[in-house]
Amino acid sequence: MREPPSSAPDGPLIDPEVHVESFRQAREARRLELVEDYVELIADLIGDGGEARQVDIAARLGVAQPTVAKMLKRLAEDGLVQQRPYRGVFLTASGEALAVQSRERHRIVERFLCALGVSPETARRDAEGIEHHVSAETLEAFRRFADGRSDA
Repeated sequence: MREPPSSAPDGPLIDPEVHVESFRQAREARRLELVEDYVELIADLIGDGGEARQVDIAARLGVAQPTVAKMLKRLAEDGLVQQRPYRGVFLTASGEALAVQSRERHRIVERFLCALGVSPETARRDAEGIEHHVSAETLEAFRRFADGRSDA
């Protein structure tokens, strides 16, 4: 007869300060996730059609236009975008840098997942969430693995 699964940890709990830092990092990643998704999408829309319109952002994210308007206001306040009447949304230099960084993180995670044997479609979808939650150290390990070298 099998014992029911235990919810107890496998070993002693880690130091409280280490625990706090882990949760702090996760909260910060969640906070930045939306910002990074928006600037990356805006960069993609600008690259594809020369501008990013609020209606296009809403359609691609599957959210209502007022939700997009609220986020664009926040991004403008943070110095990441500029909104031009009747012209759409454009990235500032800071916004463009963040979009490039986010896109590169996404590509590394996606390549890593494909190197593990995950299908390209699943890797693309899964990378969308993972990219925001990995440390620079882990991301570098993903990159090395995807590049076929584990010691560089």
